[in-house]
Amino acid sequence: MPNFSSQRFSIAPMLDWTDRHCRYFHRQLTGDTLLYTEMVTTGAIIHGKGDYLAYSEAEHPVALQLGGSDPAALAQCAKLAEQRGYDEVNLNVGCPSDRVQNGRFGACLMAEANLVADAVKAMRDVVSIPVTVKTRIGIDELDSYEFLTDFIGTVAGRGECETFIIHARKAWLSGLSPKENREIPPLDYPRVYQLKRDFPQLTIALNGGVKTLEEVLTHLQHLDGVMMGREAYQNPGILAQVDQTLFGRQHPAANPVEVVRAMYPYIEAELAKGTYLGHVTRHMLGLFQGIPGARQWRRHLSENAHKPGADVRVLEAALALVADKIPQEA
Repeated sequence: MPNFSSQRFSIAPMLDWTDRHCRYFHRQLTGDTLLYTEMVTTGAIIHGKGDYLAYSEAEHPVALQLGGSDPAALAQCAKLAEQRGYDEVNLNVGCPSDRVQNGRFGACLMAEANLVADAVKAMRDVVSIPVTVKTRIGIDELDSYEFLTDFIGTVAGRGECETFIIHARKAWLSGLSPKENREIPPLDYPRVYQLKRDFPQLTIALNGGVKTLEEVLTHLQHLDGVMMGREAYQNPGILAQVDQTLFGRQHPAANPVEVVRAMYPYIEAELAKGTYLGHVTRHMLGLFQGIPGARQWRRHLSENAHKPGADVRVLEAALALVADKIPQEA
């Protein structure tokens, strides 16, 4: 088995989407992919009433993405994450949303390389698990290659950060919504490739616009890793091919019907705790994309998963609309 970087393939954290149900579902499709939590603020972890670090042991390898800018608070949260068994802590220096900027974290921190470096160093000093940074290639008018290399050089040097996940777009901190910031600024893959050539000692992974495993393989000729975003959510079936294509391992439950049924014990346990079926099944809607009956599958779940008393029988009924249309080799 080749010694692949832990960053070789991962799924991008998405606010209000990458919850523990989503991660558990993705893990049924791929065993080797690194999964990320949605961004959790240091304030929520330290002062919040809920358990913002909850996850299932089945999710490993799993990384906690933190939002914050206070080195002491980040170090406290990183320590808690390690105690809870997370495999990595990641600092978000890429999210451009207003609510993130108002808290002085996310992409606006690209303008404060020394603060980011101090935050990473503070976390590294108290944990033994990897501390990584997810960032953009620039913000607003600060988008030259020199700006990017200065930022990376400072955080890698002063902060001792060894791993960066680079979203290959700049971020506009005003004038664009987070959704527009994922689509309007142009992608610049060559800039990320150049970064790896200029910092060969660092682990550099790329994020942004990746839709196929063929694209992943192309990027891996230049970089250490690739992070897939929206495609993994809209077309999760693609993840069933990841272990074999990217890691040389056959994942046991590549058949989408088997994947759905593998979720039943988890769903039943969650229903017993009071979770609504729809909170889990919303992540499964795109599983049969490209297969006849996929629309009926989505419609049945969308219309019935939120009804009182909805349970796995809703899934069985939805499967009946699509299962007999799946090629046997799927």
